[in-house]
Amino acid sequence: MIEIQLSERQEKIIDIVRANQPITSEEIAKQLNFTRATIRPDLAILTMSGILDARPKVGYFYSGKEALSFFSEQIKNMTVSDIKSVPIVVDEQTTVYDAIVTLFLEDVGSIYVTSDGILTGVVSRKDFLKNAIGGMNLNNIPVGVIMTRMPNIITILPGENVLNAAIKIIEHQVDSLPVVEEVEKNNKSGYKVIGKVSKTNIVRIFVDLYNNS
Repeated sequence: MIEIQLSERQEKIIDIVRANQPITSEEIAKQLNFTRATIRPDLAILTMSGILDARPKVGYFYSGKEALSFFSEQIKNMTVSDIKSVPIVVDEQTTVYDAIVTLFLEDVGSIYVTSDGILTGVVSRKDFLKNAIGGMNLNNIPVGVIMTRMPNIITILPGENVLNAAIKIIEHQVDSLPVVEEVEKNNKSGYKVIGKVSKTNIVRIFVDLYNNS
């Protein structure tokens, strides 16, 4: 088994969190005299490996766990295309009711929405629940009405590093990211959804690496 080789800065972050928990990334960066962007990869590594626990709007906690088995070089060399899974996609004109049925049949947390094959939005379980409670006629309203629209969607490219995906998921507090490639249709550029990367995809990496160690 190969133990995590933590950097000096990561060790300092653990000490700061242990002494001041809960503590935000801004406060950690301030104590280290670094920018928040500089320590973002460190926090992603420490969180995904289970050493730190991140809670939205609260901050970071020390989990009390020892460093887990971790293959830093393998992670650095992995790209999103290595771990992406099949996305669930519906058209903008799909009714909210049919989209909900798709969500539960496919057992996913979010559905990506397209128009003419181009990514235009995303809709989550929370969006469906909010609108169902609001008394909306789910059989008549297209999903395009309730979705979060571009450009307010966090995407990732297939060639990006897996660590970048983990950072985006943590920073933006989302369950998954659409993996996209840029295309052009009718003289307009946009994104085609070719996959997704989720918290489950990333956690599975650690499990697989541990089992194969």
